[in-house]
Amino acid sequence: MIMQLFASLLAAVAAAEPASASQPAFQASGPYAKAPGLGIHIGTLPPGANDAITDVAGVRVGHVTHIEGQGRLVPGKGPVRTGVTAIIPRTDIWHRRMYAAAWPLNGNGEMTGTMWINESGWLEVPIVLTDTLSVGRVDDGVISWMIKQYPGIGNTEDVPLPVVAEVNDDFLNDQAGRHNMPADAGAALDAAAPGPVAQGDVGAGTGAVALAFKGGIGTASRVLPASDGGYTVGVLVNINTYGRREDFRIDGVPVGAEIKDLQPLEPHPAEGSIIMIVATDAPLLHDQLLEICKRAALGYARTGGSSREGSGDLILAFSTANVVPYGQKSATYTPTALDRGFINPLFVATIEATDEAIVNALLAAQTMTGPDGNTVYALPHDRVLEIMHRYGR
Repeated sequence: MIMQLFASLLAAVAAAEPASASQPAFQASGPYAKAPGLGIHIGTLPPGANDAITDVAGVRVGHVTHIEGQGRLVPGKGPVRTGVTAIIPRTDIWHRRMYAAAWPLNGNGEMTGTMWINESGWLEVPIVLTDTLSVGRVDDGVISWMIKQYPGIGNTEDVPLPVVAEVNDDFLNDQAGRHNMPADAGAALDAAAPGPVAQGDVGAGTGAVALAFKGGIGTASRVLPASDGGYTVGVLVNINTYGRREDFRIDGVPVGAEIKDLQPLEPHPAEGSIIMIVATDAPLLHDQLLEICKRAALGYARTGGSSREGSGDLILAFSTANVVPYGQKSATYTPTALDRGFINPLFVATIEATDEAIVNALLAAQTMTGPDGNTVYALPHDRVLEIMHRYGR
């Protein structure tokens, strides 16, 4: 199957050529694709219907994308290549809280609100991704959106601590302009929907660079067999310069070491961040979800991630299975918990979904030019398939 796809791509897709500042912001490197669509099957478990985090029932994703201007950088003005991505775990996340955990594989980054998640063990707000210098503005927008949804906040009800995570997109974006505004957070949340999820150069991944290729948003899912509970695990990532090109692997194949060209001009980002969000409908409690976070890190490592000193490698996992009640009058409530002896298949699902989500982000992204002609090239599908075939995949 890979060779048939490879032949068709060779006929349809030319290798990417260096771009200049006068060229468009995008150059198509090939048709939009996910790994399974190219005949690349990572792991042993099947994906869900959308091969996305939204395969976990109730989870919705929305994006706001800003792509404006070309040419030289004018700080505060542009060019702009950035955005906001919102994940809503369930419709009424404020009153129907869910168990969650957050874990920093390497903490040179920001994911607000996670101290309370790990203290309480639950999640009660949406998860929003953006660029580093827009965290404050996006946080403000999440609060405004929450108050609109729940007018009792700050009056008859408690106050939220938004969860906003960031990556540094300043190679392709006028980040000092802080172009993601409070209203963008609300718009991304309002746009959140079930079903297929846009990937690559969208939302918070618009200006992302990864492994000296164009990075961005990626997602994937895995479904366990009925004998293991039939649970679903979905992962969404935003990948941004998280490792060295030569370490990048797809299903064990050293794709990054084989593609030595298509490099952005120096100096380009050598280190950066990856945000990993894991959702599941398995009935996991906080301590078990912390273990799930650690397995997401193993999926990241399988692609060549090494969690370098300059990286903000931040992971959050949540389960939709239980409801942690709000305003409970009784002193106790009864959740359902998976026995730890049955958790191993969920570890496998998390590793595989994270691995594929990272690959999907790279496959979906397109060549992009930002300020001062800074150009980052897309991962070329035709060459990937040729390499995979050469290594027997």
